[in-house]
Amino acid sequence: MSDILLLILAGIFLPLFPMSMIFNALVDKTTNAWLRSFIFVAWPLCGVVLVSNVTINQPAWLLPLVLFTSLIYAVRILTLREVTQWTGFLATSVWTLLWIPVIQETPAGMLYIYALSMAFPLMLLVTLSTGLEKRFGAAYTDLYGGLARTIPRFSGILVVVIVASIATPVFPTFFILFDIVVDTITSEPAIAFVLMLDWLLWSWAGARLVQGLIVGRASQVHIRDMSMPTVGLYAIGLLGLAVGGVYISGQIL
Repeated sequence: MSDILLLILAGIFLPLFPMSMIFNALVDKTTNAWLRSFIFVAWPLCGVVLVSNVTINQPAWLLPLVLFTSLIYAVRILTLREVTQWTGFLATSVWTLLWIPVIQETPAGMLYIYALSMAFPLMLLVTLSTGLEKRFGAAYTDLYGGLARTIPRFSGILVVVIVASIATPVFPTFFILFDIVVDTITSEPAIAFVLMLDWLLWSWAGARLVQGLIVGRASQVHIRDMSMPTVGLYAIGLLGLAVGGVYISGQIL
């Protein structure tokens, strides 16, 4: 199989534009909650399997395409209102950056850790989006405000998961990208600049998502809040992410 075909195949799972549209179309068409969550975990891991087991001659245009893909999807999420679609576009913007440690010849074991660390908070976010769909029939920002008063436990978990998804300390994606910025800020400043711009856009989009869902006047419709056992499961998952972030920081910083 030629290098270009391998790149195209790998570019589907570690999304490169325009192959990235395949993932987002699949997410948009998938309605089963369990399958949707599985896709968000398995997709980048499949990409790492491909790039770890096959030697690909990387063309000069690969890195510019990685940075372009990440940036355009980061810009795009600023205007999205549907939470699952928002999560899919954020995943594309984040996962394409896995190409940078691939290009830097990071060991395969660390690539798997990176991919799983980047995928897990997004998987949690898409499960919460499914929870909104079950409660309200849809998961759109500004469709129903004031969730902090309507379903406070759900809202608290949602805010923390959004924070974890947009590469905020102490979660793993922050340390992974911070390490790339430190390594490239003098030798390849364009990479560092795009990553910092990505961070800014993700944070801005995350704040808009929280504002559109959590803030505002509470709905008068009675909605069942998240059960305490479920809150506990999410809390354990988020704590595990935080511990993973500390572990990764010790490995790469």
